[in-house]
Amino acid sequence: MQQTVQPELASVLRTGPFHLALRAAISARGLALQRVQQRLAQRGVRVGVTSLSYWQQGRRRPERAESLRAVRALEEVLELPEHSLTRLLGPRRTPAEPSGPATLPYRDLIGNPGAVDDLLATIAGPPDTGLHTLVHIERIRIGADRMLLRRDSQHALRAHRDGIDRYLALHQGDPGADIDRVVVRAEENCRPGRIRRDPAARLLVAELLLDRRLRAGDTHLLGYGFDDAPTATPSSEYVRGFNSGAGQYVLQVGFDPAALPVRCYRFAVRSPGEQPYETEELTLDGHRSVHLVATGLAPCLLGIGWDWE
Repeated sequence: MQQTVQPELASVLRTGPFHLALRAAISARGLALQRVQQRLAQRGVRVGVTSLSYWQQGRRRPERAESLRAVRALEEVLELPEHSLTRLLGPRRTPAEPSGPATLPYRDLIGNPGAVDDLLATIAGPPDTGLHTLVHIERIRIGADRMLLRRDSQHALRAHRDGIDRYLALHQGDPGADIDRVVVRAEENCRPGRIRRDPAARLLVAELLLDRRLRAGDTHLLGYGFDDAPTATPSSEYVRGFNSGAGQYVLQVGFDPAALPVRCYRFAVRSPGEQPYETEELTLDGHRSVHLVATGLAPCLLGIGWDWE
């Protein structure tokens, strides 16, 4: 019979990444790695203490058939729900792929990939930010002129390697927006670092410096926002790209009482500018807002759209 999973362990089992979930499960059961190895051996599974150590540090990832069998046995040894560890491994990688959570390059999330590459090149750093989003709550405000006024984000993040001390936030204005007039607000547990803008692409990259250096497994709350610039035409959608997925994402779009849309819907797309492969109608609530909630996200693009006429 499976032991009840503690809330903190249940959370990391939902969100991953794999190595942090494994480490938390071993810690919750109070087992030394040698004891874990012995219990695996009793089930006919041979795996070295060094391999177990590397798996829980994120230095290596179970890939071979016998290693995946060991992970399934670990779920029994650690009294975890079936598939709770194996699902965090996702599809098998080729040898050329890096370790860590699956990550898309930022260029795959923006309609002008060349501009993204050029801006990011001015802020040197690894392609993987080292952070996994546990929870992201985002609020968008549309004004009486039907234009995007502001965007506010609150993140709960977990580091999956040591030494993380910054977060990159990207913002692309609506067509006709003057990106030089967009204001970056670093509001909670961060301060502004380098900010780079591309007016032609209406693109901004902001480096948000954390107030501490994170180690693997540390969590951090982060709050920031953007005050947008007016455009020549009304806003009709807001799209959020996730380059490394998220445990949970909540998006709320609020409208001014003087400018209410006639239709709202959520949608998902595979690439910027493509037709949605998934849509769902949304209904304005009593506060003139609509929202979506998504959990267990892989890298993707999600958004809310609306029609004025």
